[in-house]
Amino acid sequence: MKKSILFTILLLLLTGNSVYGQEGEIMQDKKETVLSKVIDIVKQEQKQIPGTDIQGIHQSIQIEILEGSAKGRIVVVNDDFLELKKGQKFYLLHTVRWEGGADLYSVQEPYRLPKVFIFVGIFLLSVFVFGGIQGIRGLVSLVGSFILILYVLLPGILQGYSPILITISVSSLIIILGSYVTHGFNKTTSSAVVGMIATVIFTGILGYVAVISTGLSGYGSEEIVYLNLNARGSIDVVGLLFGGIMIGLLGVLYDVAIGQAITVEELLRIAPHVPRKTIYQRAIRIGREHIGALVNTLAIAYVGAALPMLLLVLQASTDSIWVVLNRESFSTEIIRTTIGSLGLILAVPITTIITMWMLNRGKKVIVDKKLIEKEEHALEHVGHKH
Repeated sequence: MKKSILFTILLLLLTGNSVYGQEGEIMQDKKETVLSKVIDIVKQEQKQIPGTDIQGIHQSIQIEILEGSAKGRIVVVNDDFLELKKGQKFYLLHTVRWEGGADLYSVQEPYRLPKVFIFVGIFLLSVFVFGGIQGIRGLVSLVGSFILILYVLLPGILQGYSPILITISVSSLIIILGSYVTHGFNKTTSSAVVGMIATVIFTGILGYVAVISTGLSGYGSEEIVYLNLNARGSIDVVGLLFGGIMIGLLGVLYDVAIGQAITVEELLRIAPHVPRKTIYQRAIRIGREHIGALVNTLAIAYVGAALPMLLLVLQASTDSIWVVLNRESFSTEIIRTTIGSLGLILAVPITTIITMWMLNRGKKVIVDKKLIEKEEHALEHVGHKH
């Protein structure tokens, strides 16, 4: 009932600037976000923000609109959102009221794209210089992943397809594309691909059970509410939450699976005389160290993303820690971190077993016990001085 009421209220708020005409046609204000430039600061002063004891800067600025239907127009705009400077570019929301055609202006965002592109350029240059051909392949794989997400995953969800099925499908395609483009077609890459897809399926089952059993609705943020309103309730919000968990897992899962497959390959090459059980144990030992580092990284990354929310709750809440943790916003992040970490843990044994099977298939293993004893004896005396 609470969600239904919230949905109705927000729908009214979103359609507050829309009215039905005589023919039943919805009349809406025309809105466009356009690049503009500050010509002059007409007035600037400190004013108290209503409802608080905080002082904020209030400006009256003369601007020139650089694009859109009002391109070339010079107007004076009140700004209490950003502290703009003469000559600075920014994005302006230009609204034309449906009734009377009055023009309204409000400052939106500073124009930051040139600086963003500089850092992107530094990143690309670093990949070319230090990554070489492997780095270039990684970039091609990254572009392919974004294409799949932008042109397959997102449109599929918006068209009403099951977020769970489409996320697992797109995740599998991203795994296959990224692995073969970056590392080439070989048995080691294929074993990592099979290991990742198997891990995605197992983790997907765990994630679905976790989301359903904990009663998460998917409405952990206001963006989800507005998204569902714009889609007229056609999006499976719970499925979308699940899809976000799976996509967030992919990057780190890729690192674990490829690393584990290559570990097994190198151990088999350097020690073909060692029993396969021993190879498996050594590979798992390496994988455990990798898990320890990546689980910590994953958890800290999620905490970093939710840092403003954590500070707000700790600052304003008078509830106990258990009440806070039970809230959907917190429970969602806990489930997200837990399921992601479980995926990493499962990837190590799954990929190790699959790689050993694929690389050893059809090969006869000859165990040299004397050589093994000699190597173990040498290892025991590493660093010893006589």
